[in-house]
Amino acid sequence: MDDVPTRQVRARYDEGTVTVYQAFRAEIAGPAAAEGRFPAAFALDRMTWVKPSFRWLMHRSDWARAEGQERVLGVVIRREGFDAALVAAVLSSYKPGVHASKADWQRESRRSQARVQWDPERDLHLRPLAHRSLQLGLRGELVRRYAGDWLVRIDDLTDLARELHATRDPALLPPERPYPVCAGTAARLGMR
Repeated sequence: MDDVPTRQVRARYDEGTVTVYQAFRAEIAGPAAAEGRFPAAFALDRMTWVKPSFRWLMHRSDWARAEGQERVLGVVIRREGFDAALVAAVLSSYKPGVHASKADWQRESRRSQARVQWDPERDLHLRPLAHRSLQLGLRGELVRRYAGDWLVRIDDLTDLARELHATRDPALLPPERPYPVCAGTAARLGMR
C-alpha cells in the first residue's frame, strides 16, 4: 500500500451505485435495515457523516461496540448523488494552496451543504496508515436527498463487523477501490 496517494477516495461501487457506511443505535439501524429506508428517528435537520471506508468506520465505531454505534449499516446510494455531494463539498478546515484565502474558505463553508474531512485510513488492527480516508458530511437538502432519492438500499453489516473484529480476516472486507473524482473536484478537496 506504499503507492496509495495520501488523499484518494476509495469505495465499494459499481456502474450505478456506491456504498457508504454509518453506525447507529438499534432504534435507527433496525428499522432502516428492515424497511430499506431511514426511520423518523434519523435526524434530517443535522449533519450526517458517511464513510466509504469500512475499516475507518470500524475504527470510529470500535467494531460496532461504541455507545450509540452498535449497529453498522452499508447504505447503497446512487453514484450521481455521491458525485453531486463531492462536487458541492468544501474541506472542513482551511488549507493554504487549496483555498484562495481563509475568508474565501469561510464563505464557501457557510454556503456548502457538504464537508470533506481526511482522516488516517486504518488497517485491520485499526492502526493508522500513511494515507487518508474520506469522511463526507451532508446537511440540509443533501441529507434529505441522501435519505430519499439517492437511496437504493440499506444493508445491516453488524454481523460482518463483529466477525471481522474476531478474525481480522482480510477476505471478509468489503472490496474497495479508487473512486474516480473529476480533476476540478479533486483539486478543491485537496487531493492533488
